[in-house]
Amino acid sequence: MGRIRKLLLLLAALALFAVACGDDDETTTAGDDGEMMDHLGDGSLGTITVEAGAEVQIRSLNALTGDVALFGLPIHRAIEIAVDDYGDIHGFSVSLGQGLDDLCSSDGGQAAAQTIVADEQIAGVVGTSCSGAAVAAAPLISEAGIVMISGGNTSPSLTSDLAGTAGENYNEGYYRTAHNDLYQGRAMALFVFNDLGLTTAAAIHDGDPYTQGLAQAFVDAYEEIGGEITGFAGIAKGDTDMVPVLTEIAAASPQALFFPIFQPEGNFIAAQAPGVAGLADTQLLAADGLLVDGYLALAETEGMYFSGPDARFGENVNQSTGKSAVDFTSAYESLHGEAPTSPFWGHGYDATAMLLDAIKAASYVDGDGNLVIDKAGVREHLDGLTGYNGLIGLINCDDFGDCGSQKVTVIHHLDSNDFEGSVANVVFEYAPS
Repeated sequence: MGRIRKLLLLLAALALFAVACGDDDETTTAGDDGEMMDHLGDGSLGTITVEAGAEVQIRSLNALTGDVALFGLPIHRAIEIAVDDYGDIHGFSVSLGQGLDDLCSSDGGQAAAQTIVADEQIAGVVGTSCSGAAVAAAPLISEAGIVMISGGNTSPSLTSDLAGTAGENYNEGYYRTAHNDLYQGRAMALFVFNDLGLTTAAAIHDGDPYTQGLAQAFVDAYEEIGGEITGFAGIAKGDTDMVPVLTEIAAASPQALFFPIFQPEGNFIAAQAPGVAGLADTQLLAADGLLVDGYLALAETEGMYFSGPDARFGENVNQSTGKSAVDFTSAYESLHGEAPTSPFWGHGYDATAMLLDAIKAASYVDGDGNLVIDKAGVREHLDGLTGYNGLIGLINCDDFGDCGSQKVTVIHHLDSNDFEGSVANVVFEYAPS
């Protein structure tokens, strides 16, 4: 008995030594085949158990109806394609369930987030497409311990000021593959001041975190490089008569007018601005919220410049699925009979693949054949993600969830009958050094 007792003590000591020497970032758990499975996470945010035969649940939360559907629907469709391309996680298939509509609004984001957190099986969210919806959705999703990765949000308030200070709407567990608009605002300012040679400009926003944040980023950068801002005004969502605000802006006869807003309000500005005294010769400028085929199809938008993400993805390949940007566009057109109507499809695809990778890294199959997902491990994977090759290019996540390539272009829209031609007509490109 003494020998057996000594042997047991020795085995216990070896086990303790192995734990002490193990990787602090990974937990080792017995799988159903008796082998040990490494996974990320310490259980601090709880776990999700997917029973044998059931599916891993994630959700798409993007703008699916109304005028902004031209912006959000291509992201949602990209998420669907990415899920199909990715395949199983440890033998468990992945379900998107029903797509949720953020309505490009705070109310829409909050309502959808409440639906999501009420379902304890949901392991992650790809969305929102609109920053205003994210401001309301992210706190609820963060508190539930799950992650949200956006392919379309660009407001600086959701991440940081790029100088180490968290944005006022930052929440742990929030990430995005879309760029931070501090980069986009600077890109447009440099183009207007240096390339167009325009030294006075004004900006209009609609109070949304995206529109106000981007308009402010443009104003700050433009003044920093020597430009003069002659007006900074707001409209309300739903406004149709833009003459009062345009008249206010026109008083100083700015050479350029930047209005990074959405449809339908953007339609009325483009149509009404040329008829306001003092704006007849003003160069109109917009951003990615209006960089959709439904807006570019309006004759009055011809001649405008638009900033947005660099969508020249070429032969870029997503490392998780092995699919290229060319593969994606071919699949998209085959499924939907058209090319994507907005530029953030690659960002939505990569966000989905990143989320599925994170769930895979943070999960294991238990002795009963169930898949157990450690919610803290999902965040841990994304927090440390660097050098990831996606359709949009090289992806590195910073401390506040900014993961995008941050490349921005400006296009010149010349033909309202040729959306693809305008999007390809890049006249300026910017990438942070």
